[in-house]
Amino acid sequence: MNQPDKLTDRKRAAIITAAIAEFRARGFEATSMDRIAAAANVSKRTVYNHFASKDELFEQILQELWDCSAALNAIGYQQGQPIKPQLMELMRQKMAMLRDDYFLDLVRVAIAEAIHAPQRAGDMMTKLGKKEEGVASFLRAAQEDKVLKAGDPAFMSHMLQGQLKSFALWPQVAMGKKPLTPQEQEAVITATVEMFLSYYGIS
Repeated sequence: MNQPDKLTDRKRAAIITAAIAEFRARGFEATSMDRIAAAANVSKRTVYNHFASKDELFEQILQELWDCSAALNAIGYQQGQPIKPQLMELMRQKMAMLRDDYFLDLVRVAIAEAIHAPQRAGDMMTKLGKKEEGVASFLRAAQEDKVLKAGDPAFMSHMLQGQLKSFALWPQVAMGKKPLTPQEQEAVITATVEMFLSYYGIS
């Protein structure tokens, strides 16, 4: 998470960071705005100046989770260039995100709330899910360039990223596994891209 320059932005960031920690430690229902204010070292009024309710604060956490993932939009598809090296770089960026402690904290908060209050988390994730992920946009552009077979880019994106998550996200979040070594990361990325292209690639 980048450190903002303005005092009001720094306070907002401190509130979000405190909320993530409190939600992780106590859960959504047991966490009060008073606790969040104390953890952020700001007044309760300051918290409400930024977020009208605890639900709004939780929704902001989900938005930050989305923003982390959508940051992959920065890597656009390069028309006319070989697809494999581009996919390899895209997945390396994805792998770097999966290793980020802040991102992992966001995931843990979202998953915990989805378990305890699926309706609340589900409604918010549905709204966020209406936006298009960067990987899906990349794959759609590759299809238009005739280097990938036809298919639903969102489905293809889930297939591609799901391989990485099965090795580099869910074991770490759910079972406390250690992060992959650089060698293990590269092996997973290479196998993932080659499997994906063996099915969707056009020779």
